[in-house]
Amino acid sequence: MNDLPAALLLVTVLFDIGAWLSKRESLKAAALWTLWAGVIGGWIAVIAGLQAEDAIEHGEAIHELMETHETLALTTMGIFTVVLGWKLFRRARLTPPEEAGLRVLSVAGLVTVVWTGVIGGKMVFEHAAGVPTRMMKAEIENRAAGHRRRSTSMHTQTRRISIDAQSAECGMRSAE
Repeated sequence: MNDLPAALLLVTVLFDIGAWLSKRESLKAAALWTLWAGVIGGWIAVIAGLQAEDAIEHGEAIHELMETHETLALTTMGIFTVVLGWKLFRRARLTPPEEAGLRVLSVAGLVTVVWTGVIGGKMVFEHAAGVPTRMMKAEIENRAAGHRRRSTSMHTQTRRISIDAQSAECGMRSAE
């Protein structure tokens, strides 16, 4: 749910820059449609994030990251909502300085999208945000117990033998 709006907003900026460079109206239209979808989806993601903030177990480190993530998400959505609102208000009759200003604002929004994603990634991958404490404890114990990894070639050979045995068995059945 969170990745799609970010991807749409990225593509919006790329379409907009492409339309500006190539003067293609089709890219300008694509930019507007993806902006619509990105803004709607982005606000849904923000609402989901606000609900998750109260629902997941977390300590102070995650809480600080959550606050930064929330601020960045709201800033990002504010930027892209203003861009969309202005484009709709002007009904696509933008002056060249307005288009340039909105393009710069969109690029700034893109920077905040990336920054928001980096902070979100830190919460999940470095601090296990959203993982219940009991599950983290079980995973820590599991990792402490160790894991014996088979070598890739041994794993491949074992798999080939298994597949060959299955093929031979199937061949014997069809011969009967």
